[in-house]
Amino acid sequence: MTDVPLADEYGIRYEKQLKPVASALEAYLHEIVRGQPRIDRVVARAKDPSRFLAKAAKIENDVPKYSDPLTEIQDQIAARIVTLYLSDVERIQLLIAEYFGSIEHKRMEPESSREFGYEGEHYILLLPDEAFPRPLKRSDGPTLFELQIKTVFQHAWSEAGHDLIYKSVIPLTRDHLRRAAFTAAQAWGADLIFDELSAQLLSRGTSH
Repeated sequence: MTDVPLADEYGIRYEKQLKPVASALEAYLHEIVRGQPRIDRVVARAKDPSRFLAKAAKIENDVPKYSDPLTEIQDQIAARIVTLYLSDVERIQLLIAEYFGSIEHKRMEPESSREFGYEGEHYILLLPDEAFPRPLKRSDGPTLFELQIKTVFQHAWSEAGHDLIYKSVIPLTRDHLRRAAFTAAQAWGADLIFDELSAQLLSRGTSH
């Protein structure tokens, strides 16, 4: 056990380990998808100290959710690959499987087929050796990172939804939630239509 306060310990890790690892991981992911069509963005970041401490302080069933936050919180390093179309997501998933050992994969979507909300592919992956620039070693940082793969519509909705709904400082009404679900349905529909259009128009373009 260490007597160093969690805020100080994570602050040191954030500056000296997580930020350089995130930067190196982002460069590595860029290399992996280089030449792949319709990639909107590739980013990786270290979890901000204030957000880490807020997550570390979570309580479930009247007890702390994390007994050892520095070990148990798996998104201290998080990355995102955003594509244009749904079919691009599937292609990038296959590509990622060639390079990383997967610990966990979950498709995030509403539980009910009648609901609309957040969607995306979430992975917990092993950090590669390439993510540890000298003089850092694997023992200097976390062993895992979170990767999200989304379309631009999924990404846009999740960013706005997180800012307005998840972080809301006032109680949400039924009307608020219905409006948010409506925009999620529109994003879902736009993804389907653009994916269909891409299959039709891009295939015709390559056939001539």
